[in-house]
Formats: sequence, structure tokens, C-alpha cells
Amino acid sequence: MKSPRIISLFCSCMLLSHDITSLSPALALEDCEFPAIFNFGDSNSDTGGLSSSLYQAPPPYGETYFHKPAGRFSDGRLIIDFLAKSLGHPYLSAYLDSLGTNFSCGANFATAASTIRLPDPIIPAGRFSPFYLNIQYMQFMQLKSRSHFVGGIFASLMPKEEYFSKALYTFDIGQNDLGKGFFDNQTIQEVNASVPDIMSKFSTNIKNIYDLGARSFWIHNTGPIGCLPYVLATYPSAQKDEFGCAKSYNEVAQHFNHKLREAIVQLRKDLPLATFTYVDVYSVKYSLYKEPKRYGFELPLVACCGYGGKYSFNSSAECGGTVAVNGSQIFVGSCKRPSARVNWDGIYYTEAAVKFVFDKISTGAFSYPPFLLKQACHRSLDY
Repeated sequence: MKSPRIISLFCSCMLLSHDITSLSPALALEDCEFPAIFNFGDSNSDTGGLSSSLYQAPPPYGETYFHKPAGRFSDGRLIIDFLAKSLGHPYLSAYLDSLGTNFSCGANFATAASTIRLPDPIIPAGRFSPFYLNIQYMQFMQLKSRSHFVGGIFASLMPKEEYFSKALYTFDIGQNDLGKGFFDNQTIQEVNASVPDIMSKFSTNIKNIYDLGARSFWIHNTGPIGCLPYVLATYPSAQKDEFGCAKSYNEVAQHFNHKLREAIVQLRKDLPLATFTYVDVYSVKYSLYKEPKRYGFELPLVACCGYGGKYSFNSSAECGGTVAVNGSQIFVGSCKRPSARVNWDGIYYTEAAVKFVFDKISTGAFSYPPFLLKQACHRSLDY
């Protein structure tokens, strides 16, 4: 069986890409008070769910910041880590982690390899996490319904009842649903045809979470999957764009994101008491492939931690594994300067790239409506 971290190549949600500096600054609004964060998603925001339950990422994962594996499929921190810190909170504990967890400022239900729709087959028989979005919703429901019964010294580790309506609810999921189609050898047209049902399932879960008290939603679109070394190495005959990315795979991501934004427009109508911020992560990530030198990066299409070939990716010699070279087993480690690289292991981004993305999206310049992260509780009649 292939490592479950491979599948998380497809995990989040774009729309019309625009230049990295093109949008106007966020509107002048008061900052919101978010006493907690509840996150739902896949490997893009998994802070230990999969590692606690099914598969532990090995060294050198985590080496840049944590100096050891820390449940994240990267060399360091993720967008959700920077997001939590920017709001004055500690890093979110994974809901599935039973050791040393603290949910007083929220919880993270994301697991790598998760999907929006019910996946088949699941780990260990297949590639996908059993903790798809509907299960994550049910886990949130359990936390909300049971947390106020927790007493004694553990009561301080639970979110306060009033936090649930005031919290920020973040989402970064959907790319694995597209990935399943590619793994099943579906055509581009067939994968695109699956998107309406994916959006229907996504909207249903959003409404269910809303019914439990959620009011402020921060929703990422998906990144340019056609630029990932994993895709480029697996589908070498795919037509490339001017920056070396697989054009048709990026077009699938763009189609998905277009439908995601349409779904959010409808959710605003259906749930007028809620606020929805659509975050164009795609455009920011794609800028790293268009102009890597401008932002201090190099070799954006080549994995930092990997082995072999043009893109330093080989599914038989993954980051943290070993490969036979001239009769000897060689450890597949990281490059010398992860801080100058965009891609970590062929699938996931480096902490440096993630920090770049967070710094851009937190300004509101890539959000619809164009509000700062700290303004995400505000509604706009224009979106």
C-alpha cells in the first residue's frame, strides 16, 4: 500500500486568479474577538490527527521548526498554525490526539487524506482517511455536546460554552475528492462532473455546523495541484503551462474553486446570520511558481525532501524513507536550504512557502469580501 501521505496531494479549494499585488487593501473595520478556532480539513491543516490515529510522519518531517516530527506533513508549521498565533492562541490540538491536548481555545478536526465525500477505499485498505468531512462534523458535535459535562482539573481544557458561537470556523478541504478521480483514472471531464455533488456535500456540512452555533466561516480554496512535483512526476505527458505546471490539472482546481465560490454565495443567502470569507489561496501559491526569485525562492517544481528524477520525487523513495543505491540503503532526507524552497516532499509546501501564503491571505487582499483575517466576523452586502 502506498503511504497515506501521498494522497494528500489533493486537499483544499480557487477561482479567478489575479496578480499577487492587484487587489485593494482590506476595508477599515474593527477587529473581531475570536476566543477559539475550530478547523476542518485535510493535510493542509492537519496538526496531528492522522499521526495520532493511523500514521506517524517520520523524520525529517518537522525538522525546521519543531526539530522533530510534530504531526504535520511539512518541515514545520502550517497556515493554521500561523493563523492561530496571529489571533493570540496556541497551536490547535488535534481532536484525535489523546496525549497532552488542550481544547480551551478550539480544536482541529482535520486529518491528512481526508475528503468531503465518503471515500472508498479507506486506510489501511486504500489511500483515504476515514475521517472525511461528515465525520469531522460529528466529532465537533460530540465535543460541543460533551465538553460542558467535563469537570475537575480537565474542565479548564475545554472551550467555554459561549465560545462556540463566537469562534472562527476554518476550512481547507476538497482537493482529495479531485485526487480520488485521478487515482481512479477518470478523465478531466469526469472529475469535473463530480464537483456539483462534492459541493452539495460541502454545503450540507456547513449548514450542519451552523446549526450547532457556528457563525464566522473562513474557507480556503485549493492550490495549483498541477504544479506539485508529485503530479508532474506521475503524469509526465500532461501539457505544461509557461511555468512548467500541468495545465489541465490546474484547470480542474480552478473549476472546483469556481463552484466553491458559487456555493459560498448561495450559503450567504441561505444563512444570512453567518459570515463567509472565501480565501483565494490558489493565486498566492501560483505566484510562487510564476515568480519564485521575486519572493526569495528557487526550484519551485522540485521537492526539497525526495529522491530521483527531474522533480526529485519517487513514490518508491519518499521523504523519510530509504532507497537502494549501488547496493546500499540511502536515507531520503531534505535539501540544504528548505527555507529557499517551495515544495517540501513532492506534495506539501515548506514552512517558508506556507508563511509566505499566510502573510498574503491574512491581509484581506485575497479574500472575498476583502476583510483582514481579524475582521472575518463582519458581513458585507456586496459579496
